[in-house]
Amino acid sequence: MKQVYIYKKFERFWHWSQAALIFFLALTGFEVHGSFELLGFEKAVAFHRIASYLLLALIAFSIFWHFTTGEWKQYIPTISKLKDQIQYYTVGMFKNAPHPTIKSAHKKLNPLQAMVYLGFKLVMAPVIVLTGILYLYFKTFDANDVIVVSDIPLEWIAWAHTFGAWLLMAFVIVHVYMTTTGHSITANIKAMLTGWELLEDEESNDDTSRETKEEQETK
Repeated sequence: MKQVYIYKKFERFWHWSQAALIFFLALTGFEVHGSFELLGFEKAVAFHRIASYLLLALIAFSIFWHFTTGEWKQYIPTISKLKDQIQYYTVGMFKNAPHPTIKSAHKKLNPLQAMVYLGFKLVMAPVIVLTGILYLYFKTFDANDVIVVSDIPLEWIAWAHTFGAWLLMAFVIVHVYMTTTGHSITANIKAMLTGWELLEDEESNDDTSRETKEEQETK
């Protein structure tokens, strides 16, 4: 095992800022929805709108960062070891089985994570953002005869936005749980705070694999 600098400064800033905004948007959004009362309807609406603008700006910066640094390649899905990874999460890790994939600065996500996170970025996030924008600007420009939405009922947009919020909350719960599946319960959280993570040495692993293969061939 060795310490590896795996998460860059902007990556950590983006992660925690996005998490804070998502939780705040959920808090104010469900209050606007009428689920509870904390800030008051008018304040909840105002704060929800401000937070949504901040999230849109953060998304724009993160997209720029991912493409200029090449980090977008981390989310390219692959079926290699996908079955092994699913088996590890459902059975293997409860039996202290070895992890089927090796994490590194160049490959931070295992096959299942890459597929799930790509789905989040291409499906779940766009649904919430687009329905939120439609909700926010629903017939806003009526006075100038420019209607953003005319044929879609507001109730449908509100339902789709709320449904997306529930999916996002489910994703967050699973994500938080999965952070506890590292070599210690807090290892993944510490890594996202400091950037450094204790990872298996790839060279040592290659040596071990070769030794195991040689032993098997000898037998």
